[in-house]
Amino acid sequence: METHELMKLTAEQVERGGYDKAILAVGSCEAHGKHLASGTDTLVSHMLSCRVAERVRGLLVLPPVTVGYSAHYDSFPFSLTLGYDTVTQVICDILESVLRNGIRHIFLMNGHDGNIAPIEIASRKIKETHPEARIACLPAWWVTAGELLPPGTFEVWNGLGHAGEGESSIAYYLYPQWCQPENASCVVPDNLPEHIDIKWDFSELTNCAATGDATRATAEKGKKMTEALVDCVASAIERLDGCGWDYRTSSIR
Repeated sequence: METHELMKLTAEQVERGGYDKAILAVGSCEAHGKHLASGTDTLVSHMLSCRVAERVRGLLVLPPVTVGYSAHYDSFPFSLTLGYDTVTQVICDILESVLRNGIRHIFLMNGHDGNIAPIEIASRKIKETHPEARIACLPAWWVTAGELLPPGTFEVWNGLGHAGEGESSIAYYLYPQWCQPENASCVVPDNLPEHIDIKWDFSELTNCAATGDATRATAEKGKKMTEALVDCVASAIERLDGCGWDYRTSSIR
């Protein structure tokens, strides 16, 4: 199968590929219960990016950001973290590099909750200095998957949770060789108020580096999640291509 991953392409292949847009996965390396690989956030976001590139013409897959902001998971081994400012600057520097290479249409595939704020700040900073840049993002695929799939697909908490039903399912489908389903757990926080965002440290929610119900996870659910997410992102990029990434309304009165 033809690859569109920059780190696997020669300069000649990149030039011949005619790439006019790029996709960047932003992940992390942190504890995901006792059953998922520490690099789950990076692996999922990068693998989804590669599958999108198989669908969308001219999409170059950039090397993923493998460590993000994970200080709120630092109570569990072996979690790595960069500072917020560092993550923001890393994203800015990569986007600057992409723009210098003549690509101004960029999609950010986020795989980790701690990266949402740095991605927002980095994108705004780039737009200030490069108004010609067009940046699109899927900030929380784990939420979007629950919105895309039919009600009842997930059995607990609509599949949510860190290394919970949804994330474990997509991991079991994409890379079962790095999972240990026999170690899956169930921890569903039941004292969080509705509509209010608690700024927690993860150790305040769980003692096993996981939330949600991973015991309900299956590769079959993960396949449905993968197909729905890839179709969502690929369709969005194709729609943006169709209008030249000019998303201004055409019916201003």
